[in-house]
Amino acid sequence: MTVSSSPGRRRGRPGSGAAPAPRVGLFGLLGSGNLGNDASLDAVLGYLRAYHPDAVLDFMCMGPGEVRARYGCDAIPLLWCRRYEERVPGPLAAGLKILGKLIDPFRTAAWVRRHDVVIVPGMGVLEASLPLNPWGWPYTMTQLGVSGRLFGTKVAMIGVGATFVKRPATRWLIVRAARLAFYRSYRDAQSRDALGQQGLDTSADPVHPDLVFSLPTSPAAGNPETVGVGLMAYYGSDDDRKRADEIYADYLGNVESFIRWLLEAGRRVLLFYGDAVDEPAVEQVLSDLREYTSESGPARLAAEHVTSYAELRQAMAPVGTVVATRYHNVICALQLSKPTMSIGYGKKNVVLMEEMGLPEFCQHAQSIDVPKLIEQFTKLESNADQVRTMLAERNADKASLLAGQFATMDALLFPAG
Repeated sequence: MTVSSSPGRRRGRPGSGAAPAPRVGLFGLLGSGNLGNDASLDAVLGYLRAYHPDAVLDFMCMGPGEVRARYGCDAIPLLWCRRYEERVPGPLAAGLKILGKLIDPFRTAAWVRRHDVVIVPGMGVLEASLPLNPWGWPYTMTQLGVSGRLFGTKVAMIGVGATFVKRPATRWLIVRAARLAFYRSYRDAQSRDALGQQGLDTSADPVHPDLVFSLPTSPAAGNPETVGVGLMAYYGSDDDRKRADEIYADYLGNVESFIRWLLEAGRRVLLFYGDAVDEPAVEQVLSDLREYTSESGPARLAAEHVTSYAELRQAMAPVGTVVATRYHNVICALQLSKPTMSIGYGKKNVVLMEEMGLPEFCQHAQSIDVPKLIEQFTKLESNADQVRTMLAERNADKASLLAGQFATMDALLFPAG
């Protein structure tokens, strides 16, 4: 694949008979610290390398600097105001954000028209399981869809997640964005059904495993005495804004109680975090449970900060069992064939655990029952060998399904000739 530099679409030489190199844009909340989003991007880049090694790539994303450094491709900011936010005082920054809402549709349109295909690689782009402003991401996605229709660029939402959205303005924008896409596929059936319940015809839309399952990985048994815990700064869903602080305190208190039980049982606990917003939660847990840390010898409670999905896999490899909240932490543990418990915040976590054969090892982050969590964890560990074998088989099945999906999708996005 090559780096984009031309301001217009690339075309073959007249009469040469050679097909032009496709110009492909990657669009989304990429390069901004969300490890799951970047893992989905890596999966799509793997597909493009295999099928279109000559493709000319560039990005419109939240972290253009990180993307340029990591992939060597051209990238521009998703939002016009991002370049000014940290350099101007509060009131002026707010005014620039409003101005940006008027400027961004034109920027997006100008970028989209330069491409043959624009791909939104996975992510929960049609979800409202976390707080969501309609004039944020839903508005941005609608701009993308409108631009694609205006200029004949194929907008492809590949393996995305969706939920039923209660807020009317947010729901209208999300459904409109999905309807305008040339191609849609989903990471699970409940995502497709959620859009169908909101009035979109999804009867022809395919469902396949999460894109991350196409990334190469190997099982890692780890040390059964070490437990990995994936923490999140969880404040509830888009409908829980009034109770956000209460929800956060309850969640963290319950997780701390479970970690305290692990430490008192003689276990070593390793906290994982990568998303920048989760760091305060990790620091609070370390502070509240400081009596279990040791200045001499290995600490029984430690934290590891990771900056990529590959680093997360390396950090998780030495642990025996994982208990996690963020969706990509759960997927990573399952990919490594770790006995895994999900303390999730959305139905996607439950669906994933069902697909991997572990439906009884789930709880919701907003209603954690600590005694039950301990009981579930104990049962999971007692069946660790069988669980690891089952997960390895299911990982292989999902990778095979994704390979078939990429082939089918490619014929639609890049027809021969």
